Amino acid sequence: MTEPAHGPSPRLRPRDRDAIITSLRAGVVPRRGFAHIQVGRADEIAALGRDLDRVSGGGSMVKFVIGEYGAGKTFFLSLAASMATEKRLVAASADLTPDRRLHGSGGQGRALYAELMRNMATRATPDGGALAGVVERFITTALATARERGSDTDAVIAERLADLSQMVGGYDFSHVIGRYWEAYDTGNDQLKADAIRWLRGEFTTKTDARNALGVRTIIDDANFYDTLKLLGRFVRLAGFTGVIICFDEMVNLYKLANTPARNSNYEQVLRIVNDCLQGHAGGLGIVFGGTPEFLIDTRRGLYSYDALRSRLAENNFAADGLVDHNGPVLRLANLTPEDMYVLLTKLRHVYAGGDPSRYLVPDRALTAFMEHCARHVGDAYFRTPRTTIREFLNLLAVLEQNLGLDWRVPLGKIELAPEANRDLEPLPEDITNAPVTQATSGPAAPTYDDDLSTFRL
Repeated sequence: MTEPAHGPSPRLRPRDRDAIITSLRAGVVPRRGFAHIQVGRADEIAALGRDLDRVSGGGSMVKFVIGEYGAGKTFFLSLAASMATEKRLVAASADLTPDRRLHGSGGQGRALYAELMRNMATRATPDGGALAGVVERFITTALATARERGSDTDAVIAERLADLSQMVGGYDFSHVIGRYWEAYDTGNDQLKADAIRWLRGEFTTKTDARNALGVRTIIDDANFYDTLKLLGRFVRLAGFTGVIICFDEMVNLYKLANTPARNSNYEQVLRIVNDCLQGHAGGLGIVFGGTPEFLIDTRRGLYSYDALRSRLAENNFAADGLVDHNGPVLRLANLTPEDMYVLLTKLRHVYAGGDPSRYLVPDRALTAFMEHCARHVGDAYFRTPRTTIREFLNLLAVLEQNLGLDWRVPLGKIELAPEANRDLEPLPEDITNAPVTQATSGPAAPTYDDDLSTFRL
């Protein structure tokens, strides 16, 4: 095998190199530098690009990125956010946890919204915290329009926000933007900070919001999705082309032990799917990341909810090697051996800081490492590349710190095994606490009450 035709990427800054290596060795996705390690899945990326173009044009989209545990879903969602900012979209992402969900009555929805706002990114602010900059950009564009027209800035802002006022929650949203302009115009930093706090969902009581801003509502569990739809329209008024929201770790809904709570979250998913597929959420795109079990399990997955099963049913003609990437479900294809080889060459290049003279292993070491993985793991290492990446970087770390060591020596000692999805393993408490019913004949058999099972925090 030879180096890819496009050649290696240029040298990396030490800070970028260290950030990528540290993240990958820990098994998490780096926040930047995707171009240095992205390989394969060209068709999936092209399909995602078409969806982003639709949102940029004022439309909406919803996508369920489905892949095995460790197959690269989080990386793909991060790549989606990076692609979105390159297309002048605003991107926000958050992981679902037991305390952050799409539906809840104890602040779980507001907590998820607040996490999205903390992670909001644009091309100019890729590391998050972009909400204040988006609002500032809206104000400055309104000021520029007012100067061109020779009119009052208040009137221009009111005119541009008029459409938002007709949407659910739009009146208070527009009022808060107006108060931000008032703070901007008068130099009132406290009022400006209060307006941003409200937009971030950081007010916990309506009384505090009324005293600070004169509004009667706050962003909470019941209305945070309506606020996301408002943001899709608002960022377009600020000069961006829309908003992309990435929800990862959707398996946390699958793991909810309480059936009514799980179904309430699936109802919220259904609402999002209906709005985006019907075009009722202009300028908004939402990407979910989950495992195959989260999607197709008819007992606890999305397919357990009949309305979602009908909307997310996959194309029956896309079988026997045929694919359809234009539907709402996007299954991540396995990396090919060629893709894996290119990935290892990129990892070697990144580890060397982009300097080929500092490569720690020759080309034949890459093929030997792949053969070692194939013997110990089988084809699973194409489906779940996270373990392969981590172990290859661990090998490079040993070689870097033990100069003169032949790469063949540690390679034979690497123990590899298929990475199991620990999120879906039965918990000991489930078996210990499961009620037992006596069959009419034969030994007793355990039955599992879905409402009384437990999950690991």
